[in-house]
Amino acid sequence: MPELPEVENVRLGLADTVVGQRVVKVVIRRTDVVEGLCSPAGLLRGQTIARIDRLGKQLALVAGTTDGPCVCVHLGMTGSLRYYPAEQAHKPDAHTHVVWRLENGGQVVFRDPRRFGGLWVFHSVTELRAVRWSGLGEDALAITPVKLYRRLRKTRRPAKSALLDQTVVAGLGNIYVDELLYGCRISPLRPACDLTLPEIRAMVGRMRRLLDHAIRAGGSTLRDYVDAGGRSGGYQLKHKVYGRGGQACLRCDQPLCTTTASGRTTVYCGNCQA
Repeated sequence: MPELPEVENVRLGLADTVVGQRVVKVVIRRTDVVEGLCSPAGLLRGQTIARIDRLGKQLALVAGTTDGPCVCVHLGMTGSLRYYPAEQAHKPDAHTHVVWRLENGGQVVFRDPRRFGGLWVFHSVTELRAVRWSGLGEDALAITPVKLYRRLRKTRRPAKSALLDQTVVAGLGNIYVDELLYGCRISPLRPACDLTLPEIRAMVGRMRRLLDHAIRAGGSTLRDYVDAGGRSGGYQLKHKVYGRGGQACLRCDQPLCTTTASGRTTVYCGNCQA
């Protein structure tokens, strides 16, 4: 599933290509991927895209005014939101669900083979934040150490499980939690409530640097992730633990351990992250 760095790269790509463009036509090929005002008008037909917002792993195409109508997009596991310029028209297939045609001849295409993602339509950004985004924690790039400490001290769940919880902090997933905890030398199995405020301060600083580096590298492409321009990421080449179970730790040369947390495969160093 695309995590914060991958979704942020999609946002940046769309911000460069579609902001300021008017939607002249919307083609809805599967209505069951849309919740809310499932109509071309509800999906911003006739509106000008003003900006692209993001919270955690979710995007919002916002039209008109600051608090204008918007479409929330969640990519799920295999979803993509791509821009195709006029000279590179998209050929719809069975997994193409919604197409926005813009006044410059370009297209924005939502495609999702496994349909774990979807679109949610709202009259305003205020409604989006009150209805769909109200249950999310603060964005991983914005949360403060004190706020994260207060959230984590309330749960005895393992640190890995707590950080995967989008109501605690929005945007982290299996890849970047493994990488973060390895960088902090914290066991993924350690109770979250046992983490001290100094440890959380160091964690938040490292989390921001990790996510920033991953964003700059275009995110991580493990199977089918591409950004808004169809480009794969490169950060998977820099993973220190994710996907490396059984291989040597890059710090101490001991074999990396593999376990499960919240149903997700978890890789860590039993020596460095004791």
